[in-house]
Amino acid sequence: MASLAQSVPLHWQAKMLRALFALPTPVRRLLAGTPVRLDGQLLDVDAQLLLKMQKMTGTELHGTSVRQARASIRGGRELVGGPTIEPVTTKDLLLPNDIPARLYRPGELPDGSPLLVFFHGGGFVIGDIDSHDQLCRFLARNAGVRVLSVGYRLAPEDPFPAAVEDCLTAFKWAAAEATALGADPKLIALGGDSAGGNLAVVTALQVASGSARPVFLLLLYPTVDATTRRRSRELFAEGFFLTDAGMDWFMERYVPDPDVRPDPRVSPLLAEDLSGLPPTYLATAGFDPLRDEGELFARRVAEAGVPVVLRRHEGLIHGFASMTGLGHGFKEATLEAASALRTGLAIGRNGRPRRKAVNAEELNGYPVGSWLA
Repeated sequence: MASLAQSVPLHWQAKMLRALFALPTPVRRLLAGTPVRLDGQLLDVDAQLLLKMQKMTGTELHGTSVRQARASIRGGRELVGGPTIEPVTTKDLLLPNDIPARLYRPGELPDGSPLLVFFHGGGFVIGDIDSHDQLCRFLARNAGVRVLSVGYRLAPEDPFPAAVEDCLTAFKWAAAEATALGADPKLIALGGDSAGGNLAVVTALQVASGSARPVFLLLLYPTVDATTRRRSRELFAEGFFLTDAGMDWFMERYVPDPDVRPDPRVSPLLAEDLSGLPPTYLATAGFDPLRDEGELFARRVAEAGVPVVLRRHEGLIHGFASMTGLGHGFKEATLEAASALRTGLAIGRNGRPRRKAVNAEELNGYPVGSWLA
């Protein structure tokens, strides 16, 4: 099956895959197989079907070499992202220190719009501006914002703290040049998915006491702690796209020395003070090894008195925001994130919401999808 898939041109694979996911739900359920229930959750039929296709073709998020892994994510972009989202204009930029970036402007968005500075996922090793082009277009179009996507340096060629340094440089540049970019310098959000979510948090913490700070934080299934194995990592260690072995593979290249991993710039969950973060929307996937650390981070943010929305998409898997071209669940979850970004920035126009302290015990039965603080 793998050799057959490799012999079919990528654009034809994409067409066949989209046709498969356009079939009626009962047919997709039949093709996906017996429903998967784990930890009180039902795996979304489209997520299950995609995982079955992945298993049949033998593709993995990480590979035997960095080169193969990067090639895999580039190929996957066309397969799962769907047709290019229009109308969105783009402009490639080169930021200080030769950091590549791409600016997205949806439709005829006027000057003075909000701006999202976005850091792509990929375990700090794979992924780039192109691999997340569709997601940035999606957020720009559906949130009504300009998006600046940053191509930070990757490991193992440039291990920690290279990515951290690049993201901080990019945010400071964006804040200084916002008007020239057509954006409102007072309405800048930070966001990212997976490893990019980590870098968004780390950047926000580093500028928390500065004059230029983000007014909102958009986090999609972020990795926030490289020191502890939690229950979700054991439950979803294999078979749900991001694997336990894959997480080790990425971290060994990004931060080879385990003694460095407690650094809050690697593991922001361990930061002593999170009160400087802006209002936050954090989405997790139910069948994701990173689920529990992301949700614990949301609790810690709430305990610090920061308004935060935590949303668990129970039936979905890691990476769902890059899969909007397949099925309804992936797209609906990412639309919710875009709506949260739009709302958070609209609130940001009127200043930061009032903070209040939150008792940790009150969060034990938190209502998923509601404000924690």
